[in-house]
Amino acid sequence: MATDPWPQVHVLLGSTLARMLGRPHPGNGCLQFWTRNSMPLQEHNYWLTTTEFPVLDTSRRVPEIVDAAVIGAGFTGLSAARTLAQRGAKVAVLESETIGWGASSRNGGMVLTGMKLGVNKLISMYGRELTQRMYAASLASMDCVEQIVREEKIDCDFSRCGHLEVACKQKHFDDYARQAEVIAREFKHTLRVVPKNELSTEIGSAIYFGGMVDEVSAGCNPARYVAGLARAAVKAGAEIFEHARVESIGRDSRQGEAGWKVQTSRGLLWAHEVFVGTSGYTGKATPSLQKKLIPIGSFIITTEILPEALARELSPRNRMIYDSKNFLYYYRLTPEGRMLFGGRAAFFPETDQTVRQSAGILRRGMIDVYPQLSDAKIDYVWGGTLDFAFDIMPHAGQMDGMYYAVGYAGHGVAMATYQGQKIAELMAGDKPENPFVGIPFPGAPLGMYNGKPWFLPFAGAWYKFLDWVS
Repeated sequence: MATDPWPQVHVLLGSTLARMLGRPHPGNGCLQFWTRNSMPLQEHNYWLTTTEFPVLDTSRRVPEIVDAAVIGAGFTGLSAARTLAQRGAKVAVLESETIGWGASSRNGGMVLTGMKLGVNKLISMYGRELTQRMYAASLASMDCVEQIVREEKIDCDFSRCGHLEVACKQKHFDDYARQAEVIAREFKHTLRVVPKNELSTEIGSAIYFGGMVDEVSAGCNPARYVAGLARAAVKAGAEIFEHARVESIGRDSRQGEAGWKVQTSRGLLWAHEVFVGTSGYTGKATPSLQKKLIPIGSFIITTEILPEALARELSPRNRMIYDSKNFLYYYRLTPEGRMLFGGRAAFFPETDQTVRQSAGILRRGMIDVYPQLSDAKIDYVWGGTLDFAFDIMPHAGQMDGMYYAVGYAGHGVAMATYQGQKIAELMAGDKPENPFVGIPFPGAPLGMYNGKPWFLPFAGAWYKFLDWVS
């Protein structure tokens, strides 16, 4: 048998991409265009219409000296900044755009348990003990978000409404019982399998073969949540600098103390420690980390506000819903009763063209799931970028002397918040339990990747093939 020269890429291409994140195209504002069904859409992130972000002074230079420079003002960076500042550190958060500009404000607002890879795959990769710790961390990440929301009084519609995974094929449903049994036995966590004849209690669609419910998962308004995290970080004493793109990072000593010289578009600072939480927007300032991550495009549409009876018919229990395909869809009702419908309609990060194409693709997918929405007006569409590691796992720790947490693969609301907090505790001298620190962090096979994902068209074709044969 021939040896596969691309095992890690095949792991990536052959695994489920779920809960993809979205964000609006930078600088477009609110661009209106027309789809084939002559419905006006706005290329704009719906969540941003519901949220007010902290107003910061963009004229100030960054401070000359800090204890910690945190790169990225999303879930990861703001959670880390809050924790570090609460420990008394002087913290500067450096954001190339604005608070929550990336995936943190532009995802589906699904706060989910578990990880991207299935539990049997995880056990085969890491063994039972480490996988048990990983799964426990995924559950703890839910509590982490809920605790921050409660302590900081963040008004973000956080609700433990649970998630529903729906089976697109009979063999997918048959696997649910096996998954639920393993998770109950190994992780002491209960999932409920829903047969097809009972599925109408969970979803107003007849196309699926059954489902599986996890009552612990939650939903939230991600833009309100990340704005609340920013306010919490500032309240704790951290400073946030928007439009402060990090241009270079280099080792430097000051008065005999080792640290980092960080050049930004708003000035130069010296930091004792650097924390990188840039996920799908990781760039040339941290090249070693950039080569470990694949930026994947994702897209979302939202309908007009639906009649209450129709909304209740579509999602009787208001679950966070996603399907079992590799080329999957995910969807939910927003707090005001819109249907939010997303998926990886195009792999490449967003452009005007890919956003427009995705609007039509996602609308057709939505009507396949919910024919009841064939006449529903689509109000918003946007696209964005999330990050996948080559092994489709979260990773955290130190690289080239800098701390980092990345690789959420669509589970970023909870896991990013959790990793930001845990790595900040590590930086502060604690020894927090974090099973994702120190696990192997593979790069591309044969080193054939420099941060530009040339292979994404092949990934799209591979996913379609897998959905056809699986």
